[in-house]
Amino acid sequence: MKKNETKAAYVHIPFCSHICYYCDFAKVLMTGQPVEAYIDELLKEYDSYGISSLQTLYIGGGTPSVLPADQLEKLLTHLTKNLDLEELEEFTVEANPSDLTDEVLTVLAQSPVNRISLGVQSFDDKLLKKIGRTHTEAQVYSSIERLRAAGFENITIDLIYGLPNQTMEMVERDVQKFLELDLPHVALYSLILEDHTVFMNRQRRGRLRLPSDDRNADMYEYIIETLTAKGYSHYEVSNFGKIGYESKHNMTYWDNAEYYGVGAGASGYLEGIRYKNHGPVHHYLREENKRVNEEVLTRKQRIEEEMFLGLRKKNGVSIEHFHKKFGQTLEEIYGTIIEELTLQKMLFEADGRIRMTEKGFELGNEVFERFLLD
Repeated sequence: MKKNETKAAYVHIPFCSHICYYCDFAKVLMTGQPVEAYIDELLKEYDSYGISSLQTLYIGGGTPSVLPADQLEKLLTHLTKNLDLEELEEFTVEANPSDLTDEVLTVLAQSPVNRISLGVQSFDDKLLKKIGRTHTEAQVYSSIERLRAAGFENITIDLIYGLPNQTMEMVERDVQKFLELDLPHVALYSLILEDHTVFMNRQRRGRLRLPSDDRNADMYEYIIETLTAKGYSHYEVSNFGKIGYESKHNMTYWDNAEYYGVGAGASGYLEGIRYKNHGPVHHYLREENKRVNEEVLTRKQRIEEEMFLGLRKKNGVSIEHFHKKFGQTLEEIYGTIIEELTLQKMLFEADGRIRMTEKGFELGNEVFERFLLD
């Protein structure tokens, strides 16, 4: 795909006011960081792509809402100054309940941003403290109330389950509190222990009590049953939305489409090349070439990714689109595997698409592994 046909961009703000115990994203504590120099350098990188048309723009982190209001305004204005805003369907900014000052909220409300992703993680104050979050349940409600008052309707929140010492009842409470807010979208992630995090260090020292795999599966099942019964579409492994509120930007990733990645530690996918930028802010500022890693994907890798990513979606992988894209049918490449997984009630075919069943979703990684080509 040519760069000018790429319709999505991800912009990374690596600064945080604190570091959560489970997080391994490219991030750094805000204090003493060269924020202004970073924004200038990021905008230079963005301009180097000559972007004039986007359907989705996503600013993530780190914590974009931790930026001083004047720097956030500069960022939002510059990113959109050459874009046709009629074409920009979805413009998301991540925010934390503890960082959403009135000044930041005013900047967001006066910009073309039309979707806010709020990092809630849990409504339980004790649990929030135990996972290194600095906000409270009260701040979550206050943030959502203020966002709505400022005109934001498309608000999504993140919640995590499978946390240390988290019980089924706590997960049920979180889901019920989400439902009471009547928000259009939620992403519910199972805790994954990552290297170089507080939680992984505790786990290695035998000091982390996590729910069992069976209990985790029960939590996931409860989440799916409860949210779908309330009219939310379970359109991707971890994502639930009211009709029309599915994340358009994230669909770019799951459709295995190309996108710009801008900023320290950002990943992108352009012209068949997956790339990653320098992570440490001082490296990013110093290096003329922002990319630290580039990988030209082989045909085999592109086919595998088409399956891993596509099957994460409820509507799965299009048989016709796959054939057009790769010049071979799914049957030719994966016929036996699809047949076996269908017999095992992991996959099914409907409306010209191969999809995962609920059982397949629960055992996602086991299903994805079967699509690795020798």
